[in-house]
Amino acid sequence: MSKYRTHTCGELTINQNGKDIILSGWINKKRDHGNLLFVDLRDNYGITQCVVEKNNSYFQKLEKLPLESVIKILGKVVKRSKDTINREIKTGEIEISISSLELLGATKELPLPVFTDQEYAEEIRLKYRFLDLRRKKIHQNIILRSEIISFIRSEMHKLGFNEFQTPILTSSSPEGARDFLVPSRLNPGKFYALPQAPQQFKQLIMVSGFDKYFQIAPCFRDEDARADRSPGEFYQLDLEMSFVEQEDVFEVVEKLMSKLFKKFSNKKLLFEKFPRIKFSDSMMKYGTDKPDLRNPLIINDVTNLFTRDDVKFEIFKKFVKDGSIVRCIVTKNTFEQPRSFFDNIDKWSKEQGYSGLAYLTIEKNYKAKGTIGKFFSQDSIKELMKITNANEGDSIFFSCGKLKQIEASLSLARQKIAEDLNLIDRNVFAFCWIVDYPMFERDEITNKIKFSHNPFSMPQGDIKKLDYKEPLSMKAYQYDIVCNGIELSSGAIRNHIPELMYKLFEIAGYSKSHVETKFSGMINALKYGAPPHGGIAPGIDRIVMLLANEKNIREVTMFPMNQNAEDLLMMAPSEVDESQLKELNIVIKKK
Repeated sequence: MSKYRTHTCGELTINQNGKDIILSGWINKKRDHGNLLFVDLRDNYGITQCVVEKNNSYFQKLEKLPLESVIKILGKVVKRSKDTINREIKTGEIEISISSLELLGATKELPLPVFTDQEYAEEIRLKYRFLDLRRKKIHQNIILRSEIISFIRSEMHKLGFNEFQTPILTSSSPEGARDFLVPSRLNPGKFYALPQAPQQFKQLIMVSGFDKYFQIAPCFRDEDARADRSPGEFYQLDLEMSFVEQEDVFEVVEKLMSKLFKKFSNKKLLFEKFPRIKFSDSMMKYGTDKPDLRNPLIINDVTNLFTRDDVKFEIFKKFVKDGSIVRCIVTKNTFEQPRSFFDNIDKWSKEQGYSGLAYLTIEKNYKAKGTIGKFFSQDSIKELMKITNANEGDSIFFSCGKLKQIEASLSLARQKIAEDLNLIDRNVFAFCWIVDYPMFERDEITNKIKFSHNPFSMPQGDIKKLDYKEPLSMKAYQYDIVCNGIELSSGAIRNHIPELMYKLFEIAGYSKSHVETKFSGMINALKYGAPPHGGIAPGIDRIVMLLANEKNIREVTMFPMNQNAEDLLMMAPSEVDESQLKELNIVIKKK
């Protein structure tokens, strides 16, 4: 038995009534009732109410101790009266009558209270993260994270995967995000890179003859922060399998995700078997390759409608003639919505930097009202209804412009309208796979051909019959898994044929020597008998964020950085001594 406690603050019940015990923890709250002083003592496991009478010699000492002081209490378990039972905590049927106490850890005045979930400025929360982590909600989130990772490990072993660790210090890769570089003291002028992902290593593991690999892998990318992305570093469930096709990877991930989300949430899975949605269809129907399928709204293309003579909306007609497209969103049974609803959507769209949304509502006899309703004939309304599956009483929002602009505009509008109409079921998880990504795309700025996704992916079709002259028509065995509009991961069936890899990189503007230099380890390994293989790497942080019902990844990360990639607790990044720089043969250029 420890000298600090016989029990935790979360385990005592009526069964221990009358027993002498020792508890240690933080003073969470105090309530002075004159002759009685009540103290809520908190540790990692829960809260226990303790009480001391005024005639007790420790009354005044406890009265003066500030909240978050760490104390040790000796006392007796006492059954509470029925009218004082607290059903909200595990220990709510008992309290501890204090016989003595000892101060274990004094505290300064708190920069933020621990006993509340009140929101505080990010700067304060991150500077005093050790206090922030004591708060109930975020404390529970971090424990949840631990439990999720433990469960994932267990399930992956059950599925026949072996856990291996890959190097942290590796070589820089030109693909993807910016690398974090680490100078080498023993090799002056040369640098390691922290891995953006264990991509090459996990493929090498497959070439080494191991069949199923996984790792809770740390990844490092010099990227800007977002609500669903931490700057600097994150963790992913990295996995790879040999002798598999796309559906084999899907089967493993679906089994894991279904079990995981059912175990750690009361929300239902909208789909037991995750839908497969082609990339092109996703961009058409939802305007994005990470659609929220809880949202029933669908985007339709109505460009051709504005080439008709009986559609008189000249602004759109002119843009269409000049190469623009028109797409729309149908909202069901919205004819009773006030004018302000439609105007607010249009105003919101303009505030996002787009040109706004024209709209109409379909009335009886194929007539329409709204900002552009008068420009449509009855026949054109019939055609509009046929294209969009709209009915009488439905409203339609229109957007006109270039493809990328329209996709971005209507993707956001689709979500905004659904939220305003309360169409999104918050009690479900809607998973899906986005498949059939293009192998290449054209860079909008340089007009050059580039990889659209993972450059190590296998192209679809008969390898011997690939049309290298039409690279933009090539599809790849690349896929994303998406849940509730959040991309959890990208994955692919890998290209394990060196000559094919050379050819594909050549299309993207990389020479054979470049490939051999930058990917020397992997390209060399593939020449010695490489199996077909593929994998994926779902983000741990995003999984926990979904299961914790949080909107910001900071709330499920123990020690996150701020938006400027600064660690306010440890004051990183920081300057280093001149002697350290000298050892590394580095000179800082002063501005």
